[in-house]
Amino acid sequence: MYYVLLSGGSGRRLWPLSNEARPKQYLKLVNKEDNSMERCSMLQRVWAQLKEAGMAERTVITAGADQRELIKSQVREAQIAVEPGRRDTFGAVLLSCAWLWSRGGASKDDYAAVMPVDPYTEEAYFETVKQLEEVMKKSGAEVGLMGAVPSYPSVKYGYILPGERKDGWISVKGFAEKPDEEKAEELMKQGALWNCGVFCVRIGDILKRAVSYGVPEDYEGLCAAYDRLPRISFDYEVLEKARNLAAVEFRGYWKDLGTWDAMADQMSTDTVGNVALDESCENTQVINELKVPVAVLGARDLVVVASQDGILVTDKNQSARVKEVAAAFASRPMFEERRWGTLETLDETEYRGLSTLTRKIHIYDGMTSSYHFHKERDEIWTILSGTGELILEGTRIPLGPGKAVCIRKNQRHAVKALQDFEYIEIHVGTSVGNEDINRITFNWDEIELSHIL
Repeated sequence: MYYVLLSGGSGRRLWPLSNEARPKQYLKLVNKEDNSMERCSMLQRVWAQLKEAGMAERTVITAGADQRELIKSQVREAQIAVEPGRRDTFGAVLLSCAWLWSRGGASKDDYAAVMPVDPYTEEAYFETVKQLEEVMKKSGAEVGLMGAVPSYPSVKYGYILPGERKDGWISVKGFAEKPDEEKAEELMKQGALWNCGVFCVRIGDILKRAVSYGVPEDYEGLCAAYDRLPRISFDYEVLEKARNLAAVEFRGYWKDLGTWDAMADQMSTDTVGNVALDESCENTQVINELKVPVAVLGARDLVVVASQDGILVTDKNQSARVKEVAAAFASRPMFEERRWGTLETLDETEYRGLSTLTRKIHIYDGMTSSYHFHKERDEIWTILSGTGELILEGTRIPLGPGKAVCIRKNQRHAVKALQDFEYIEIHVGTSVGNEDINRITFNWDEIELSHIL
């Protein structure tokens, strides 16, 4: 069996730390499963669990192109099926199956288990996922589902409605959307399961649906025709129309860390960053990514989060509304994490049609940027620390503290950190930021091999 991790969404529910450039699954706020105090992201935690379960080598992460570098920065060995656009979960599942068949070594008779990229769970979760292939074969179901046995009547999750119990699996009678508390208690008495978004399909069955929409079933062809697919969920396109569904029970710990109150419950410490949390506070967690200190006194049942993108103070009972409130803010992300390092926006101004953007760039030891050029802006670099090498129109330029370089429009360039490397980058032009980047190659060696130098 093969495995798919769906990594979608902008993660605005954990604003101001999460945004389109850094969705919630990449925030390093949870602890590794080995009970160490070392923090990691939800993606890194799940990937470590997949490796422990012997599943990682047959797993692909499906994500948008804007997340590819971020995934590689956290899980370098990951295989990625890049979505050329957003077409909801049906398109993502179809593309995943096309990738597994075209590039992943799978046949159309193989099965693929699809999971969210960010469950907060334990080893037994993945062992239960492995059972789905056998459940599919025994039941003859069109789709196999995994549902968690509820530990309380939650109003945050959807439910799988059970039918007849069979040998190791349950027939599925239907689904219930997020209920009120009274309905949730009734569903628990009926033996309903939390819907954790995990399901299993036969790859060939999903690829047949490409034909019905008039698009290719191979990965490259489907990418080229991806915008012809409807924006539709897998639930609506497949599950709600299926006549034969089977489910397997997961009996263990599972939680969706989609709100700040849920995330705060899993933090091993009440503070992250430069924080003074007074002893008069109760049930309060504070996260500070800023260089200035944050002091909190007399707070109760709060989550306080400070980052370059904003400051949040919320009662835990109100944290589900953060996404709604954050929708009013449409500014450029001020902090981004990439495969090669990080970038922090310090200032952005516009005067008489000319824009200026100032960033602090950190490139990790041995990492490189792409070889690229800009059509609408000049750049001025001032090196702060570390050493590196700039290739500018075929000329190698050594870089060190105090060095300044001007890169004009249309000049091809790339930089490599010879040790951890930090510099100030100022954009001046009619287009600044990530919009005006024309990439030639990501491979440093390829610059030389292609006789670009």
